[in-house]
Amino acid sequence: MDISHSKPSPAFIGASWVALGLGMTAYLVGLWNAEMLLNEKGYYFTLLLYGLFAAVSVQKSVRDRMEGIPVTNIYYGLSWFAVISALLLLFIGLWNAELALSEKGFYGMSYALSLFAAIAVQKNTRDSLRADPEGQAAGLFRRGEPDADA
Repeated sequence: MDISHSKPSPAFIGASWVALGLGMTAYLVGLWNAEMLLNEKGYYFTLLLYGLFAAVSVQKSVRDRMEGIPVTNIYYGLSWFAVISALLLLFIGLWNAELALSEKGFYGMSYALSLFAAIAVQKNTRDSLRADPEGQAAGLFRRGEPDADA
């Protein structure tokens, strides 16, 4: 499969980073100001970190497969399992939380924005590196070729 590697526009790169920052900041400020026990705050904070990592991992493994880079079925499956479990754990936590419905919606939407933006930022980073074959980080995508500078 031939995949075009054009560099994303600066506007899209900026919008992705702003969305990631906005989603994470909103979620974390809401968590900071929430009237809940510290262990509950820790649960929701850990879910944010777990979800962000899982979303980026799925994006990377799907993209690797599209580009013919080997990805084991175990890693691919675990990546999807991690995203699904992070979303399910957030849903269960919010369902059982003693929060107003508007607060539950706030956490759900800021979480979803953060995960989507993390995928977009990772995609933009990868596309930017791919589109610049002379760039310093282009060596990250070469397999078995010695660096010219070495």
